[in-house]
Amino acid sequence: MTQHARVPLLSVADYLEGERHSEIRHEYVAGRVFAMVGGTLAHNRVALNIAAFLHRHLQGTLCSAYMSDVKVRIEAADAFYYPDVVVSCEPADLKDSFLKAPVLVIEVLSPSTENVDRREKLLNYQKLASLREYVLVSPDEVRVEVFRRAGSAFGEVAIHGPEDTGVDLVSVDAAVPLAEIYAGVVAR
Repeated sequence: MTQHARVPLLSVADYLEGERHSEIRHEYVAGRVFAMVGGTLAHNRVALNIAAFLHRHLQGTLCSAYMSDVKVRIEAADAFYYPDVVVSCEPADLKDSFLKAPVLVIEVLSPSTENVDRREKLLNYQKLASLREYVLVSPDEVRVEVFRRAGSAFGEVAIHGPEDTGVDLVSVDAAVPLAEIYAGVVAR
């Protein structure tokens, strides 16, 4: 009879403590951790362009934009994810390492994570009552998909391509020019 090795599940406390000391980032889902892989320069540039726009746009408001080193906690899914860009309007202690109530989550797609972003994360992020929009951005072509909350799920999807001028993010009352998202990355 074949015996399978049992991998012990990691507690949330142990995960958070490990992340404080780890040189690489890990996402956490139901006691299992998954190492994050590095991205391309295009991936990084797109995320930075979006974060810079949102940072400027949100100045003077109660909301703040954060980049890839800030985790989002989804208690209903027993998960922690590192989105590329996240906006939260919740009061935050700047010593914290995760947010619990974001209004906007943006993932820049990559070949190694696209399926997880489109399936697992899409389903799990819907469990955050605060989240109004989940955005998937291609770094290789002008394509931005905005999933908007309609009731308890993301019932509305807006897809923006090269024929569009910008992306409306109602969660933060912003119209982000596609030229700004893709500046220095994709010729339009």
